[in-house]
Amino acid sequence: MRTSVRLTAYALGLIVVFGGAAGAGRLFGPDPATPTPAHPEAATTHSGVERAHSDTARENSAGTAGNPGTGAHGGHDASKALPGGLQVTQDGYTLIPLTTELPAGRRETFAFRIIGPDAEPVTGFTGELHLIVVRRDMAGYQHLHPALAPDGTWSAPLTVRDPGPYRVFADFTPQARAQGLVLGADVTAPGDYRPRGLPGPAWEASPDGYTVTRAGDPRAGGTSWMTISVSRNGQPVTLEPYLGSFAHLVALRPGDLAYRHLHPRDGATAGSDVTVDAAVPSTGAYRLFLEFKHGGTVHLAEFTATTGTGHTHD
Repeated sequence: MRTSVRLTAYALGLIVVFGGAAGAGRLFGPDPATPTPAHPEAATTHSGVERAHSDTARENSAGTAGNPGTGAHGGHDASKALPGGLQVTQDGYTLIPLTTELPAGRRETFAFRIIGPDAEPVTGFTGELHLIVVRRDMAGYQHLHPALAPDGTWSAPLTVRDPGPYRVFADFTPQARAQGLVLGADVTAPGDYRPRGLPGPAWEASPDGYTVTRAGDPRAGGTSWMTISVSRNGQPVTLEPYLGSFAHLVALRPGDLAYRHLHPRDGATAGSDVTVDAAVPSTGAYRLFLEFKHGGTVHLAEFTATTGTGHTHD
């Protein structure tokens, strides 16, 4: 009997030992659902290629967006649907601010370059380059006319009154292409930033003693026109040409600051009224910045306008 007991105990011990080993294998061994590759180095190399491809795709998306034939999917150009000013790089052109910080309340020379597809500063442009500076809450709008140095550096004196994050827009046409570009970049004025709320929609503004009214609303997804009228002391004034036009109107979308330069209708003549394009990229509110010239001085009128209010003037 004692021999039988010993044999039974020995068998039970073997069962316990092998059962424990199997359990440990399940706990710590390879998962049957994900078999170990026969060549681990091959899996590592493939993962690296995927990461490199992903990085390249991101670089192409950010750096050459809108340039057909470049990047992984040059035929699918998503950037063309984007409004202006949202990208620092488009179609191989890049806005490079050389001045990266602005002192609030003090004059500073703001300098920047436009780098072309050949990675060199662009020195040939068609027409004016417009430099727009505005704080991200739509305060402190300025339209500057920088000077171009032979080495491709643009510069202009700039004073921002208050601290905060500013967006700078370069609106230009390189000689190497027919269509213009609008690139945007952020520059900070250090200090106590106190953002203001967006003013409510208005049909009238009163800059420098003038009364400026608008008839019509912006419209998304279709043709629309707005008529701007300027008077002073109750009498219409005759607008003077400014940079080849009787008015310059920029629309900025709150939040991302999508940029739209709204041009006057062809054939505009001198008078107190000017009709401008009012097509915008999406529905919602926009801040409108209208520049007009009278008495040899350029004046700025600001409005908030909302699409779809039923006051569209076609």
